[in-house]
Amino acid sequence: MKLTCLSKGDGFHFPPCHILIICGFRILLECPVDLSALTIFSPVPSDFHTVLDEENSDHAAQDSLNAETVCWKRQKAEKPLEAKNLIYAEPWYKTVKNLHLWNVSFIDIVVISSPMGMLGLPFLTRVTGFSAKIYVTEATARLGQLMMEDLVSMHMEFRQFYGFEESGFPQWMDRKELELLPSALREIVFGKDGEELGSWMPLYSAADVEDCMGKVQTLRFGEEACYNGTLTMKAFSSGLEIGACNWTINGPRRNFLSMERENVHSSTPLTTDSSNLGDGNSNSEEFIKSLLNIDESLEEMEKLAFVCSCAVDSVKGGGSVLISINRIGLVLQLLEQMSIFLESSTLKVPIYIISSIGEELLSFTNIIPEWLCEHRQQKLFSGEPLFAHVELIKEGKIHLHPAVHSPILLSNWQEPCIVFAPHWTLRLGPVVHLLRRWCGDQRSLLVLESGVDADMALLPFKPVAMKILQCSFLSGIKSQKIQPLLKILQPKLVVLPEYLRQEVTCSSTILFSVFHFSDKETLRIPSLKDSSEVEIATKASQLKWRKLKKKGMKITRLEGELLMNQSRYLLFPAKMTTSSKQRTSLLHMGSPNLERLLTMLSNMNVSGSLEQRMGESDNVGVIHVHDPYKALIEVGATSTVITSADEKLAGLIFKAIDSIMEGI
Repeated sequence: MKLTCLSKGDGFHFPPCHILIICGFRILLECPVDLSALTIFSPVPSDFHTVLDEENSDHAAQDSLNAETVCWKRQKAEKPLEAKNLIYAEPWYKTVKNLHLWNVSFIDIVVISSPMGMLGLPFLTRVTGFSAKIYVTEATARLGQLMMEDLVSMHMEFRQFYGFEESGFPQWMDRKELELLPSALREIVFGKDGEELGSWMPLYSAADVEDCMGKVQTLRFGEEACYNGTLTMKAFSSGLEIGACNWTINGPRRNFLSMERENVHSSTPLTTDSSNLGDGNSNSEEFIKSLLNIDESLEEMEKLAFVCSCAVDSVKGGGSVLISINRIGLVLQLLEQMSIFLESSTLKVPIYIISSIGEELLSFTNIIPEWLCEHRQQKLFSGEPLFAHVELIKEGKIHLHPAVHSPILLSNWQEPCIVFAPHWTLRLGPVVHLLRRWCGDQRSLLVLESGVDADMALLPFKPVAMKILQCSFLSGIKSQKIQPLLKILQPKLVVLPEYLRQEVTCSSTILFSVFHFSDKETLRIPSLKDSSEVEIATKASQLKWRKLKKKGMKITRLEGELLMNQSRYLLFPAKMTTSSKQRTSLLHMGSPNLERLLTMLSNMNVSGSLEQRMGESDNVGVIHVHDPYKALIEVGATSTVITSADEKLAGLIFKAIDSIMEGI
């Protein structure tokens, strides 16, 4: 088995990506997009004439450039970044940096764990020759599809502003243009090692998304999928997000558990299924429950409460609140908490959700109880909505609109207000227009999630007077819990990224081997099994077993068809007729002892002499038979040859060899 790290990822929005080779099959684990790289582009400008003047001045300067002026411009670019340093063009999107180096037609399986991990799938599925099987949970598939459709919809504003690009590379990707960028932007474009320019791609279309989803096979938690009869894959909840999961991949000689990110406790998605982690006994389940830190859960709830209290304070001061958070689970909890805080403060403030997929997304979350935590599922049995937004929309406290220019929104707009709007990069979507409206208002509040450089994200909107609140929410199991969790799992081998080397320390109590991998490196993982198990579709009593004298084991000979099903070898014996049984010859193991063979031949009234060459083994040589007829027995290291003109004599010699050797 081999594991290649294509990207170590960067938080919730950009999960890690790996290639796993197991049983000869190549499996791509995750296919995300680095959306944080969009910050090198300017949002759609509000003043087109300013952009034209800037471009014309740049082109005029470019025509008269010489080596001295190029150097001067580079020095000038190292000054603090300004909005004019950004790229004014239709954005391209940065895919996994090393995935473009692989021939995608050689990928057999793609396994997706979360909606963020599938945003790059259409880049793969639109490539000629791609034929891999894609496995994803039902909830992740639907949420991921909505997110991709929303991305395409928001990106269309760039197309409408700049026009459709001609085929080929855009002007901003010209090497000379890129070399003039400030170093901070150049590093995002090229990467720290200067090898990531090839990972930039133009965004896929709505048709590409539809074609991609047609190639996806969806699964429920605990449902098994078998690939080619060899690998069996099963998803179980990771507790990170609705539909997000970890995967078990089982083969005939390998069992692999992929735990990219784990959240043992969750308030919205289904909690981690502990039966897939431990050995299934009560002690393991209790130990896993002991990992549930109530303080962590309270800390997350306190963060949400703090966001809501800050929002209420801003509204009381006459300012509006703009929330640009991507996690659907957090958004649903914030809507509930925000309504409670507003009600307790007696404020009559509208809550707007502005998104092209907002209505469909909220409707979907209220019909998926099997993907939610036990607390949410209990609401279904008691006749309550799964989430509070259902009643809040009916009461007119939450307003859903597909775009900022929606006629209904414009006619009912009211400030101050609280707005949930994408996109978290602050480069596209309704958030851009609202930020331009409120960025100069010191009473207003912008709520961001960690994962984006706030200084660079806010660059096009400076000077910014509004308050900025950037929150960091739990994105998986904390590093100090890795070692206790491994004690529960009791794996044979553990594979960890290099940056976690200090978190799992080897000691005499650890019964597993730990391997570490680095970016762009392929790690060979040794096999722990020297043999494979096979299930024989017949009763053992029907087989003729023979006990080996030296090795103390029983062995039998069987003719049939060897098949693979559900990661297990199956042997179906062939039906043998009487004539076929008679034709079956014995198979012997090892080499006959020459001295014993001479003694056995003598007992059969067959006389001969032994000829051995110097330096050869005692079991390698030639026996010359003199009586009753001449014959030759050549015993080699790997075979024994009987040469005789008399058939009966050859039969006697074979019988003698059979009597002193083990055969089946």
